[in-house]
Amino acid sequence: MTESRSLPGPADTETANAKPGHTGPGHAQPATENPGYPRHWEADVLLADGGAVHVRPSAATDGPAIVAMHTRMSERTRYLRYFQAVNELSPSQLAVFTAVDHVSAVGLVAELGGSIIAAGSYHRDKRNPDTAEVAFVVEDAHQRRGLGSILLEHLAAAAQERGVKRFTAEVLGENQSMLRVFIDAGYAVTREFSSGVVDLGFDIMPTDSSLAVITSREQRAESRSIARFLAPRSVAVIGASNETRKLGHAVLVNLLRAGFTGPVYPVNPETLSVQGVRAYRSVLEIPDPVDIAVVTVPAASVAEVLESCRAKGVHGLVVVTGGFADADPLGDSGDGADAQRRMVAMARANGMRVLGPNCLGVVNTDPAIRLNATLAPVVPPPGRVGFFCQSGALGIAILADAASRGLGLSSFVSAGNRADVSGNDLLQFWHGDDRTEVVLLYLESFGNPRKFARLARTLARAKPVIAVKSGRHALVSPGLAASSAAVSDTAVATLFAQSGVIRTDTLGEAFDAAQLLAHQPIPSGPRVAILGNSTALGVLALDACVEAGLTVVDEVPVDFGVSVSPEELGSAVKIAVERIDVDAVVVVYVPPVAIPGQAHAEALRTAAAGSRVPVVSTFLAVDGLSDSLTVRAADGGAARGSVPSYRTPERAVAALAHAVRYGAWLARPLGSVPVLAGVDTAAARELVVNLRRDNPADRAMTDPELVELLGCYGISIALFDTADNLPDVLAAADRIGYPVVLKAFEQSVRHRFDQVGVRLSLGDAERVRGAYEELAASGMTHVYVQAMAPRDRGTVPTVLSITSDTSFGALVSFGIGGVATELLDDLAYQAVPLTDIDAADLISGPKAAPMLTGYRGAEVVDRGAMLDLALRLSALADDIPEIGELVLQPVLAGPAGICVTGATGRIGPPGSRPDVRRRLR
Repeated sequence: MTESRSLPGPADTETANAKPGHTGPGHAQPATENPGYPRHWEADVLLADGGAVHVRPSAATDGPAIVAMHTRMSERTRYLRYFQAVNELSPSQLAVFTAVDHVSAVGLVAELGGSIIAAGSYHRDKRNPDTAEVAFVVEDAHQRRGLGSILLEHLAAAAQERGVKRFTAEVLGENQSMLRVFIDAGYAVTREFSSGVVDLGFDIMPTDSSLAVITSREQRAESRSIARFLAPRSVAVIGASNETRKLGHAVLVNLLRAGFTGPVYPVNPETLSVQGVRAYRSVLEIPDPVDIAVVTVPAASVAEVLESCRAKGVHGLVVVTGGFADADPLGDSGDGADAQRRMVAMARANGMRVLGPNCLGVVNTDPAIRLNATLAPVVPPPGRVGFFCQSGALGIAILADAASRGLGLSSFVSAGNRADVSGNDLLQFWHGDDRTEVVLLYLESFGNPRKFARLARTLARAKPVIAVKSGRHALVSPGLAASSAAVSDTAVATLFAQSGVIRTDTLGEAFDAAQLLAHQPIPSGPRVAILGNSTALGVLALDACVEAGLTVVDEVPVDFGVSVSPEELGSAVKIAVERIDVDAVVVVYVPPVAIPGQAHAEALRTAAAGSRVPVVSTFLAVDGLSDSLTVRAADGGAARGSVPSYRTPERAVAALAHAVRYGAWLARPLGSVPVLAGVDTAAARELVVNLRRDNPADRAMTDPELVELLGCYGISIALFDTADNLPDVLAAADRIGYPVVLKAFEQSVRHRFDQVGVRLSLGDAERVRGAYEELAASGMTHVYVQAMAPRDRGTVPTVLSITSDTSFGALVSFGIGGVATELLDDLAYQAVPLTDIDAADLISGPKAAPMLTGYRGAEVVDRGAMLDLALRLSALADDIPEIGELVLQPVLAGPAGICVTGATGRIGPPGSRPDVRRRLR
């Protein structure tokens, strides 16, 4: 998903050359026949304008398509690519792209609509295998769309996989656009100019700069792909109908009623007009361009509609129709899911993205757009909240509820089955959307949780992100588990907390928090002043503050009496918001008989205007309250400075508490993922590939496998050996050196509280003999013989582990060893990758963590060593998703350092989708 920068000069083209006649060794077989074909290099990617293309490895069979691409190119483009006038490709020039072995000679092509529109390759230098020469070309019609940058990034990733460390390239000095592709990629590029040719060279290992370039490009491209849905110039409703019970009727009526500012084209082959608007038999008959098509026809007809939209050049499909994976009793493996995958693959291959299927649609309240392409007849007014709702079925009710609360929206998107567009895409869009100040998410499952964590953490630094995650008990609720991701509530809570996402249990609670954050400042602390004219309401507010962990200023609410005047109330609020020991103000008011209360509400709004602290209120039984407390924006929605009012003080305080916790997260240091010495990721990957080649099934890892894998990350286990008879036990003890420990091989016995399977501090052969005879007499003949770890007065047994979830990703957990910890589940969790701040939170997280810091006079353990171990375990989990579980137990932490004395683990298929920024999803 990439975007090229603005490129100067219409004559400059995206081409880089390899020396004329330069070919690589080997000949590729067609992809379907070549067992060495690297299918994992295939990817759907987004271009600068938000369109999609498919990138895949090239093959010998691509020759005709590459020749056809060159015939469509201008003479100028071919000249810049080959440094000479080229009318027809020579066999040697074609072989640069097609004579590939996917190792020393690698080719990639970009496809759109069945045609190759760009091609790139690298060829390894035989004299210096660490270096390869890179070349690519983009046909004229698709230049300035970022394809050169895309090919460079994907070729660099492939090269790193094959052990190439450096790229070189030759570019004509006049080809400024291609020079910018290399220079703007974020690598440290060297340049030498000779005879009109620039020789470029750069290391391709990712750098902070190159990763920042990819991340920025990803954000802009994904944002623009969503902008195509939310700001279309024209909309076609395929399946539009005059029958009120049809989906197409509802969508068309809502589009027209909202006053969409562009043309709306009903498509229905059986009628001349729908709702008084001329209808077309097919989208192909529409005389003007169509940006998005809302598809409401039955699922069986969607493939035919998709083909018409492809031919028309439609940018995006909003598929309201259900009956795909949502109706498939076999979930992801049935006919409905297969049809859904084919639909998305065909759409992407032709430059389109798909919202849905089984979605409610999209809303954009911008007065310049006025788009309501949904089934919902009632939508909220314009506002500052962007709302993503995964559910289509609940969407209508949710929008109506938001509208009844007066919660204004900037935009709304329902993704349904999330076959293509997901919440992650919307996070990218709202990050740069000036009309959106708060993001609200209703999630049923995660598509790519690692990417969600990265995007949410970045977005939450700029705008509050509020999320409701349904299905918290899906694993124990019959009927619900089938439609909800198997993500534990602990994992979700960890993900949200680390990312700064405000989590609420209900939509109502989310709406309350959104109303506050969209209109009031974020509190800088927990100190709350409570003002009002009702002792009863003030006490309710005080109780709610105490229960939420907030501090009430002056310890009691301030009650001005039932007859307080608007001027007195306003003056008191003004004083409160200016106090340096106040971080937020709660105002509670009940109008006396015959006093309407609007004047008090207006006085409150005026007093709170421009306040540095948030002000929330509970005004009971006041007619016209919303108008009195609201500051209107130019689009008619509520603006900053509006004072949210809640039906109860408890709701007001609950919303405030969410904002306080968010403010505390913002105030925390950002943290970074440190570079760790002694980590050999390449060796770890090679080890795991070899292990899974021999046995791809999910299985327990052996001790030697664990030792080797942990060693790749600088984690060592106290020296040990195994034995199952006395002579071998004694020999192992002699090799290791005294004192030693004997531990039963069976894990359940080894970790019993009474230590029936463990014998400690065996300082000589006689004590080892006696210990082994005791264990053997109890049936424990197979034992570990291990070096005795130093045990100081302050030594504390701890447990560090990795747990992987197929939907969520990997968690690192930490706890103090012992029965009480296990019974009470006193563990702290963090999602990978851990920053230095996350690691500190992890070690401090358990309730028993004071045992590490000198509890009851004990010595303080080496905290730095614990943090280092947690970060290394996180790096392992992030790099090796095939590790489903890994437990280090016990890890003995003491004042002089730590000692890992045991490890168990499982290896199998990758547990979660990687966060690859070069590709969609």
